[in-house]
Amino acid sequence: MSGGFPERVRLVEVGPRDGLQNEAQIVPTPVKLELIERLSEAGLTTIEVTSFVSPRWIPQMADQKTLLEALLASPRRRAGVSYPVLTPNLKGFDAALAAGAQAVAVFAAASEAFSQKNINCSIGESLKRFASVIDAASALDIPVRGYVSCVVACPYEGPIDAQQVATVARALYDMGCSEVSLGDTIGAGTPASVQRMIEACAKVVPLEQLAGHYHDTYGMAVANVYASLELGMRIFDASVGGLGGCPYAPGASGNVASEDVVFLLHGLGIETGIDLDKLVLTAEYIAQQLGRQPGSRVARAVLARRRAASTD
Repeated sequence: MSGGFPERVRLVEVGPRDGLQNEAQIVPTPVKLELIERLSEAGLTTIEVTSFVSPRWIPQMADQKTLLEALLASPRRRAGVSYPVLTPNLKGFDAALAAGAQAVAVFAAASEAFSQKNINCSIGESLKRFASVIDAASALDIPVRGYVSCVVACPYEGPIDAQQVATVARALYDMGCSEVSLGDTIGAGTPASVQRMIEACAKVVPLEQLAGHYHDTYGMAVANVYASLELGMRIFDASVGGLGGCPYAPGASGNVASEDVVFLLHGLGIETGIDLDKLVLTAEYIAQQLGRQPGSRVARAVLARRRAASTD
């Protein structure tokens, strides 16, 4: 299977949700809003902004309703930008709908053990739970994105068979998910294992409706993006400044940094519609709010170059 490099790639920015959910310090709502607005001004057109889960499980998302309502009413809101939210069950979907959500996502796993740890039910039970969400959303013409976590390996089960991933991806697609994101949750994937997994999934879900979601625990995330591009994948999840991790995946580091992916794509001549300089400044902004340096190599290099130029 070889599709060649696509001419254009769409990045799904997951920093405000997946990136911040594992932060110990609670990020104020105005800071989150500023982050999201800066991301849209940098050219991101799909920004996952929050999760309608119980604050008992993820306190960082306790401002879900306030955040989404303020964002949708903001004078800085840009036309053509989608702000999906995670909705783990029908209760979450109803709450998201009441807050004005126009796109939602559900989160399954390719590992039984991880499914139990993450959402306290089996894979089969989770899919039944998501069916009601997808049906409700479809009746309102609200697009649903499906996530599959642990697509290469699981912190509890070890390596995951590619066919198991394909089975879960196919189930989400058949239920009505318009897009299925394949998540290397613990960042254990290599170009070879990621390509095997994509090839298995692309046999049952159209490649143009699959996305790559890679964590950088072992430093392989950008290499895995490149390997996915070789197969023709054209949608990738990324997190500004490399924010992220997973509360149910011990030792997993952040998502691949948006700036690193954009730098790669632009170097390959692939269009993204994203202004890299503005994206780097956005990574600097949220890193400063969290009291640290950006986790992205590209952001650190660009910022160092800017500082050096300003002292000349």
